[in-house]
Amino acid sequence: MKINTIKMDIKGMTCDHCATSIAKILNADGIVEKNVSFRNGSAEVSYATDKISAKEITGMVNDTGQYQVTNFLKEDNVENGSPKHLIIIGGGSAAFAATIEAQEQGARVTMINDGLPIGGTCVNVGCVPSKNLIRAAETLHRSKNNPFPGIQTDGSINDFRAVINQKNSMVQDLRQEKYINIIKDMENFRLVKGRAKVISPTSITVNGEIIEGDKILIATGARPHIPEIEGLNDVPYLTNEEAFELDKLPESIIVMGGRYIALETAQMFARFGSNVTILQRSDRILPSEAADLTEALTEYLREEGLNIVTGNNFLRVYKQDGDIAVDSKVRGEFKTFMAEKLIVATGRTPNTAHMGLEEIGVQLKGNKSIIVDDILQTSVPGIYAAGDVLGENMFVYTAAYEGQLASRNALTGDQVKSDYTVLPWVIFTDPQVTGVGLDEDQAKARGINAETSTLSLDYVPRAIAARDTRGFIKLIRDVDTDKLIGARILAPEGAELIMEVSLAIKYGITVRELVDMFHPYLTMAEGIKLAAITFGKDVAQLSCCAI
Repeated sequence: MKINTIKMDIKGMTCDHCATSIAKILNADGIVEKNVSFRNGSAEVSYATDKISAKEITGMVNDTGQYQVTNFLKEDNVENGSPKHLIIIGGGSAAFAATIEAQEQGARVTMINDGLPIGGTCVNVGCVPSKNLIRAAETLHRSKNNPFPGIQTDGSINDFRAVINQKNSMVQDLRQEKYINIIKDMENFRLVKGRAKVISPTSITVNGEIIEGDKILIATGARPHIPEIEGLNDVPYLTNEEAFELDKLPESIIVMGGRYIALETAQMFARFGSNVTILQRSDRILPSEAADLTEALTEYLREEGLNIVTGNNFLRVYKQDGDIAVDSKVRGEFKTFMAEKLIVATGRTPNTAHMGLEEIGVQLKGNKSIIVDDILQTSVPGIYAAGDVLGENMFVYTAAYEGQLASRNALTGDQVKSDYTVLPWVIFTDPQVTGVGLDEDQAKARGINAETSTLSLDYVPRAIAARDTRGFIKLIRDVDTDKLIGARILAPEGAELIMEVSLAIKYGITVRELVDMFHPYLTMAEGIKLAAITFGKDVAQLSCCAI
């Protein structure tokens, strides 16, 4: 059992009786010793770390509503009378998760941010604005494509700028509420705007100032990758970031790329009314996924009017007659594509340039992402990294997970390893693409005795009733254990299904156990049960309630 000590400054005490009252409040399992002083306006509490946390102790005081902890230090995060100092380079989700963890550890934080506003990619130019605009475009699309006879609906855009303005307002509100307000009153926190350069394992320089710390966390994120194509830099191309700021809907758009950012953006603009062409280098969109999934999604997008051209070898980009032209060899045939706007969505590049990393020994991969070990420490002891700058698993929720874990390991000396074995992901096209764990090819490559069950949404009562049976649910199980090892789902709102499979994989729930669980009739979640049943039965022979 580890005993730790927290020292708290407490506001609101007016007499010795207040100190006595707080001492009585601090009467919980795990608190070993306490000393509350009205004269000093503070309390010192020793506690067993396996029974109670510093956060819970400060919460006991704050929950009174009369007394407030204004500052606290943990004994194991205090050196030479001062709290440990974590320097965080970056201002996105990984940086904020790391900051909150550091605060709970009683450490001091200096956050250095440059480039995007506070909040980073997700809230400013990524997940939040894109999903808002995707939903707006979907609303318009469904108003024009009503599947129910006897109901007449129609929709049109009469003010595209208003759509963008609403998105901007939402982004500003979330940035304020979820980021700026979180740090504005933090104790032992400093925000510096500027570009940082790491000059030693414990120090950085920014705006001509040298800042010394105990540990450094690099959480600088990533930016759109711009491929080397002749003439590209001579035309006014857009990335998704600029595309989301357009206040006039383009008549035609070329989207260069065929993965999740490209596909989400392309379908969104097509549904708003632009004539959209997708140009992808690979032979398929989403080339890392199985062909059945990508071929089905390709067909659905083409049915909506998107022109999808794969197998491109881009030759040059140039302006012609006010439009942007792309010359390409498509499977050996020369073609020219033209549109009013060009959106480049060909991946993401980690932000590691001009930071002095390689000069002090931080090892980078070929794509300039940072190499870390299982505890998220770089090749230089004391320097950690988290988020998109790692070049893998570029999701806001993994960034937050990594930021918190790196901060904890850096400040406490813990050796908690990162674990991505059950990592669900979503592509917000319509139908949505989502997955977790291994697909059939990955399972085969690992030598697993795997079996696949694929259920068309034609057999899911909810999809039938909603008159939208696009897609399928694919489950992959280990035959020897009957446990799920992966899933791929292509379905409208398919993202809402993936957590059931994720939890089943995480906690070893078998296919038989999934089948035996109650799944409410006429829910999409029932499709998971039906797909599980399909491992052993023909779903076409089942009754409407899968019996």
